[in-house]
Amino acid sequence: MQKDIIFLLAPGFEDNNRREYCPECAEMWGLLSWFPAIKESLEICYVPISKPRAEMSAILGEKNQNAPTLVLHAESPRFDNCGIRLYRGQSFINNAKDIGKYYAARFGTPMPRGH
Repeated sequence: MQKDIIFLLAPGFEDNNRREYCPECAEMWGLLSWFPAIKESLEICYVPISKPRAEMSAILGEKNQNAPTLVLHAESPRFDNCGIRLYRGQSFINNAKDIGKYYAARFGTPMPRGH
C-alpha cells in the first residue's frame, strides 16, 4: 500500500544558537499519538531546519518547504476546505491546522479548535 508522506522537523534541532522544536510539528506528533491509525497510514520523513530541504523540493519545488507538510498519495481521498494545494499535479497540505482538518474529514477525528 502506498502511503501519504508527512514532512516534520525533528525535535531538538539547533537554531538561533539554542535547541528548539517546531510547535506545529509537535502538534502533529500529538495528533499521531492520539490516533495511531493515522500514524500507520503515513511515511514520516524528518527534514532539517536549514533549507533547501532536498526531499521536499524534489516533490514540491523550491517554494514549498514548510514543515509540517502532508503530501497526499495519488489514491488518497481529497476533501474540500482542507487547504489542499497543488504543485505540478501533486496534492499537499502545508500547515498543521489544515492537516488536522483533513484528518477529521478522512479519519473522523475531532476538528482542530478554531476551525
